[in-house]
Amino acid sequence: MEAEAVYYGTGRRKRSVARVWLKPGEGRMLINEQALDEYFTRQAWRFLVTQPLKVAGVEGKFDVYANVDGGGLTGQAGAIRLGVSRALLHADPGLKTPLKRAGLLTRDPREKERKKYGQKGARARFQFSKR
Repeated sequence: MEAEAVYYGTGRRKRSVARVWLKPGEGRMLINEQALDEYFTRQAWRFLVTQPLKVAGVEGKFDVYANVDGGGLTGQAGAIRLGVSRALLHADPGLKTPLKRAGLLTRDPREKERKKYGQKGARARFQFSKR
């Protein structure tokens, strides 16, 4: 008996790290053992997560299981998106062109800038008074 193929991808965005597994199936999505609609309440977050499947034209053909940790929900959705894209690439290397054209294989490098000492924040300064 042949073992069913499972494809893995790691995604990161801001402080979030997502580990994503794709398994041939009927389109179920579980994030941290919760349904997609339960975990991501905003439509924009759900769109981000499902975008790679739509671009690749394989919506409803894979079950997505993701463990995501750290950051907020926007960062987590972005991390899952990158993880799904990378897992799809393992499943079918021929999908590289459409995924790359849609910008789904690029890791967003933006991170929070650290707070500087003697200041209010990363860029914000305390108010200056000449007199």
